[in-house]
Amino acid sequence: MRDIHVSKVTETVKKLCIDANYYLTDDIRERLEEARAQEKFPIANNILDILIKNADIASNEERPMCQDTGMAVVFLEIGQEVHIVGGSLEEAVNEGVRQGYIEGYLRKSVVADPIERINTNDNTPAIIYYTITSGDSFKITVAPKGFGSENMSQIKMLKPADGVEGIKEFVLQVVKDAGPNPCPPIVVGIGIGGTFDKAALLAKKALLRSTNERNHHPFYAELENQLLTEINALGIGPQGFGGRTTALAVNIETYATHIAGLPVAVNINCHATRHGEASL
Repeated sequence: MRDIHVSKVTETVKKLCIDANYYLTDDIRERLEEARAQEKFPIANNILDILIKNADIASNEERPMCQDTGMAVVFLEIGQEVHIVGGSLEEAVNEGVRQGYIEGYLRKSVVADPIERINTNDNTPAIIYYTITSGDSFKITVAPKGFGSENMSQIKMLKPADGVEGIKEFVLQVVKDAGPNPCPPIVVGIGIGGTFDKAALLAKKALLRSTNERNHHPFYAELENQLLTEINALGIGPQGFGGRTTALAVNIETYATHIAGLPVAVNINCHATRHGEASL
């Protein structure tokens, strides 16, 4: 059994909130630079240059790369031999978000009630997901989720007979419906299987995977590549002004499902696809 004090959780969450909003991940920078080298449309080239320059300014000057610094989505992978001491784990996570958004000068975008719409003024509460693993490891991933892209996400309960073609048709329609609204080039997270709620979570988790990695299953790895090609053929382009770079990557995650169902969720991220992780 390994003890971890809640103060370490708070400090780690605070740092991850700030870092994820300030620094573009290496794989996303690689995708942007690759897109810039391959893009032929002048306006698209200019926009990709601006996005790369924006990331450099944010990193060098330690400022948020976007004004929408997102709602904090926190994934906790907790070994069953870990003992949290010193207080409530959930309160520790929210305190880390609170400190990170205040000290990092990040925009506070959370309202306490979806109808009354009164701002909590510290970006809490976070969305927290817990996974219990073996051993005594403890991993924290923070993914600030902007709502320009979140609002473009969809879920659909397909029929098993719809098959792969039905999945592809739905994903492409979601991207078409989104158009310029999620600030393309986008990263597309897709969850297939499980239940209504599980598919949505799979799609969210898919956005955490590096764009350098394909699905471990060859069939789904090929489907990721096919969808990326077809999405980019739509011609939406960077910021919706046209071009061959509508998406930087498509990541698919799957899970077992019921014989009568084929749930599919599409969670869209803007180019930044902000996230950071740390192990305690």
